[in-house]
Amino acid sequence: MLRRLVAAVLGLVLRIFFRRVELCGDERLPRDGPLMLVLNHPNSLVDPVFLLCLSPRPVAFLAKAPLFRIPLIGSLVRAVGAIPVERRQDPGADLRKNREMFTRVREHLAQGGAVALFPEGTSHSDPRLRPLKTGAARIALGVRSQAPVRIQPVGLFYTDKRTFRSGALVFFGGAFAVSPTPLDEHGEPPADQVEALTSRIGEALAAVTLQADEFDAHDFVARTERILASQRRASDQAPQPALAEEFGFRRRILAGYHALRARDPDRLDRIRRRIYRYEDRLRGAGVDPWNVPVGRPEVRRLIGQLVGFLARFALLLPLGLPGLVLHYLPYRLVGVLSRRAVGKFEDILATAKAIAGFIVFPLTWLALAVAVRAVLGVPAGLLTLFLAPSSGYAALRMVELGDRFLGAFRVLLLGLLGPRRLARLQVERRDIREEVLRLAEELGV
Repeated sequence: MLRRLVAAVLGLVLRIFFRRVELCGDERLPRDGPLMLVLNHPNSLVDPVFLLCLSPRPVAFLAKAPLFRIPLIGSLVRAVGAIPVERRQDPGADLRKNREMFTRVREHLAQGGAVALFPEGTSHSDPRLRPLKTGAARIALGVRSQAPVRIQPVGLFYTDKRTFRSGALVFFGGAFAVSPTPLDEHGEPPADQVEALTSRIGEALAAVTLQADEFDAHDFVARTERILASQRRASDQAPQPALAEEFGFRRRILAGYHALRARDPDRLDRIRRRIYRYEDRLRGAGVDPWNVPVGRPEVRRLIGQLVGFLARFALLLPLGLPGLVLHYLPYRLVGVLSRRAVGKFEDILATAKAIAGFIVFPLTWLALAVAVRAVLGVPAGLLTLFLAPSSGYAALRMVELGDRFLGAFRVLLLGLLGPRRLARLQVERRDIREEVLRLAEELGV
C-alpha cells in the first residue's frame, strides 16, 4: 500500500517535471518469472523513478547504501523495497554486507520476482556508457529457480535532462535467458563466465542507448535531428514525432556521424558549421525551428491557431495568474538552490530540483493557507490549500500556451513583414535535410 502511494506521488512529480514521458517496447517485458532489468544511469535518483512508476510489473531496486542514511530519501527507498548495496567508493562502506545482499536478491529472483539495477555503478553525464560492474552477472549466474533468469536491457533517453518540462523515454530492449552455474565456497560464479555475461550485458545496453566518444557528437546529432524532424513535421502537418522515433533517428544520425568522421572529417566539419549557422539565424529571427513552415505561411491557419491559444489562455487566466504570482519566486528559488547544491555535477541536477521543489512548493502552499486562515477563517484556509497546487499547474500550462502563441505570432509576422528572410530559412533547412539524407544513403545508415 505504501509503495503504491509513493509511486503515485512520484509519478505525479514525473508528469509535472517532464512535458513528455513515453514508454517503448514495454510489451517485451516478461510479465512473470525471474527478471533482472539493467539500465543506463544518466540522471541520478530520477532514473529509478521511471521504472517504479511505469513498469508493468513490480520491480525491486538495488540502491547504494548511503541513500538509506539520508533523511526523507532513506524513508522513500525503504518504502519502495529497495535493497542496499555497499560500494567500494562510498565512505564507511562494509563490503562484507554484500554477501547478504547477493543472497537476498537471488532469493527474490528465485521466487519469480523482478530486480532492477544500474551496472555502471554510478550516475554520470559521460557521452557513453561507463565500464560495467560485475554485480549483475554475478547475481544472475547464481540464481537457482524453476525458470531461467532473464536479463532485459532498458535505455533511458532524455531530450535534455537538465531542463524543466523536457522529454524522457524508457526504451525496453529484448530479454535474454541466463543459465545458472555452480558457485564456489564464497558464493561466487566462475570469473570467465562473469566476464562473458558482463560483456553481453554491455552490448545489450549499448543497443538501447546513444553512444559517442565526445559530447560534441551528441550536440551535433540533437541539432541535426531537430532540423530533419521539423521539416518533416511542417511538411506533413503532423504533431511532434514520438520520442521513440526521435531516439531511433538520433541513433542513425550518430552512426552516420561516426562513419563520416572516419571517412571525411572535413565534410563533417562543413556540415556542422552549416547547421550551427542555420540555428544562429533562427535565433536572430526569434523563431523556433518547429514553427518554420514549408512553403508560404497559411495566414488563415496561423490566425486560427492564435485565436485557439488565446481562448485556452483566457480560460486558465483566473486560476493561472494568481498561480504565477504565487509560484514565481519559489520556482526561481528551487533553481538557484539546486544549481548551488550540485555545482558541476549535472547528472544530479534534475534530482536536486525535484527534491527542492518537493520541499519548497508545499511549504509555500502551507504558508499561504495559514495566512489566509488567520485573516478569513478555517474554510478559506482549507480552500486555499486545495487551490494553490491547482493554480501552479494552471500557471504552468498558461506559460506554455503563451510560448506557443508567441512562436506562431513570430512566424506570422515574419511571413508578412520579412518573407524573403523566412524563405531563406526554409531553403537552408531543406538543403541541409537533403544533404544529410544523401549522406545517409552514401554511408548506408
